[in-house]
Amino acid sequence: MASRKHSWEKFSDDKLLDLRLCDLKVSIEGSWLEKCIDQLYDELGQREIRLKPHCWLSDEWFSPDGVPGIAIPFYLAHPRLMKLEDKQVFQVEGGERRNCMQLLRHETGHAIDSAFRLRRKKDWRKKFGSASVEYPENYKPKPRSKNHVLHLEWWYSQSHPTEDFAETFAVWLQPGSRWRIKYRNWPALKKLEYVDELMKEIAGSKPAVSSKEKVQPLSQMKKTLRQHYNEKRDRYGIDVPAFFDRDLKRIFGYKQPRIVPGGSKKPLSGSKPRSAAAFLQRHRAQLRRTCARGTGEHAYAVDQMIQDMILRCREMKLNILRPERDEEEIKLEVVILLSVHTIGYLNKAYHRIPM
Repeated sequence: MASRKHSWEKFSDDKLLDLRLCDLKVSIEGSWLEKCIDQLYDELGQREIRLKPHCWLSDEWFSPDGVPGIAIPFYLAHPRLMKLEDKQVFQVEGGERRNCMQLLRHETGHAIDSAFRLRRKKDWRKKFGSASVEYPENYKPKPRSKNHVLHLEWWYSQSHPTEDFAETFAVWLQPGSRWRIKYRNWPALKKLEYVDELMKEIAGSKPAVSSKEKVQPLSQMKKTLRQHYNEKRDRYGIDVPAFFDRDLKRIFGYKQPRIVPGGSKKPLSGSKPRSAAAFLQRHRAQLRRTCARGTGEHAYAVDQMIQDMILRCREMKLNILRPERDEEEIKLEVVILLSVHTIGYLNKAYHRIPM
């Protein structure tokens, strides 16, 4: 991950947190983000969409209303800042290329809406609802609903009409998404077909709005990184379910090994305690498939719960205290925990709207 050199790269976390955002002097140019943006432009070009959303660094992901551009969080412009982000909020949104492209396509949906004033169309409002509906502070998704596409986490397309459009556009734009097959017999397919028709309609057309304004650019942000992260934690809550704590400690932290009747031992390699979060991440796909099959819940729903478990394990710095424990036994206990909590939590959970 190439990047320009900066004097603060070798600062301790504590010293780096006292630096102002505007003094980071990072840029998209010369970072790995350039290739992601080039790929986005190539995908739009292949669809003959005459818009290349201008991009700039800010403190969050967003595309301002009326401005056909994309703000990208500053930490993605440098690996040292990505590490700090991970330590401060336990995840790096957009830190992997696949996830970065997902977010870029989503924000491009908002930029396309602004550039061609799509929300003014009667058919747009009929499919997605009124864009003037006030944004809620949080929303309660319906995990079993097939009226919306599945793209970003926690059924984000259900949060607001403009997010529904942006998510639908992102699924439509993604190369090889096979959305006609994946969403066959879903009401959401009608929205995808509408976006397909709408994009063919504007293909080759010049955008009605071509503003290159940069809203809340990093260069104008005087707050320190410490202030930024304090505000971010207050705003987003970092509120993984508290009911995980006892069960996760029981699964990963008890000291007396048990043997599954008829089961064979598969000791964890090494003699030192292993990260519980790393264990869950390594077996994430298998845990997701097994739990989804057993409960009948969508695999996407189960994956959200696993992600919350991983975050909670990292926050508590939870380790597998006995490295020789049987991996299959641990996985079985995790699947049981997932099965017990997934349905109940999803039925009552509210999720916050990002900035």
